[in-house]
Amino acid sequence: MIVVTGATGNVGVPLVGALAGAGEQVTAVSRGSADAAPIGVRHRQADLTEPDSLGAAVEGAEALFLLVSGEVLAADVSPSRILDVARAGGVRRVVLLSSQVAGTRPDSPSHAGLRAFETAVKGSGMEWTVLRPAGFASNAFAWAETVRSHRRVAAPFGDVGLPDVDPADLAEAAAVVLREAGHAGRTYVLTGPAQVSPRQRSTAIGQALGEQVGFAAQSRDEARAQMLRFMPEPVVDGTLDVLGAPTPVEQQVSPDLEGLLGRPPRTFAEWAERNVDAFR
Repeated sequence: MIVVTGATGNVGVPLVGALAGAGEQVTAVSRGSADAAPIGVRHRQADLTEPDSLGAAVEGAEALFLLVSGEVLAADVSPSRILDVARAGGVRRVVLLSSQVAGTRPDSPSHAGLRAFETAVKGSGMEWTVLRPAGFASNAFAWAETVRSHRRVAAPFGDVGLPDVDPADLAEAAAVVLREAGHAGRTYVLTGPAQVSPRQRSTAIGQALGEQVGFAAQSRDEARAQMLRFMPEPVVDGTLDVLGAPTPVEQQVSPDLEGLLGRPPRTFAEWAERNVDAFR
């Protein structure tokens, strides 16, 4: 059995679907109800801010997909405690969804929590694989309201490109790692196929809509004030550092995702076409 935490999110939903579609026995774990789980998939409620609540979900499981939310990181939960509960349930293999920045900026306080989870997973005594994705294409959902109301995107660093990745590709790659042998002790950097700037993303959304979507450049301070409404200050500052002054490594396209999928990663334009209804 494979347990998927964060099962109702942008990665968790397609991951659960991919695993179930491949005939795997899956337990979908989320803090909410079972409504989002596919028919026939077992659902268990658990909150990783309370690690013991995971116990029933991992009982009899062989593998765990561990997605650590911002709430868990903010709560300063012990990674070792979560892994202890998983091990006690029978889990022998864990796949952690981390972040590329955990590797590219080892001194950044914004990703200290994820680095702690990486360290704990690697020292857990279980087989482990770490997935380090670039930024998510789905972060563009933050623009949905202004695109719907004004056909406009407002963002900082409009012409700085990064190889953001489609969460559906991340889910497909995670399914490969969870189901196949040969990935233990590996860290994969997962990016999209090309650098795409915020201005280019707004154009792609407009093309998907069949209408022009304008772009309004924000200052760093304007973006920071907006982001502080829903993100902790260290995370905001760390995110803006990456968006505005990415390192050469952060702008590189990694071959890891294509290697896992056996095909090129999806483009941002493909993500926009698939999710265009959110912007109508």
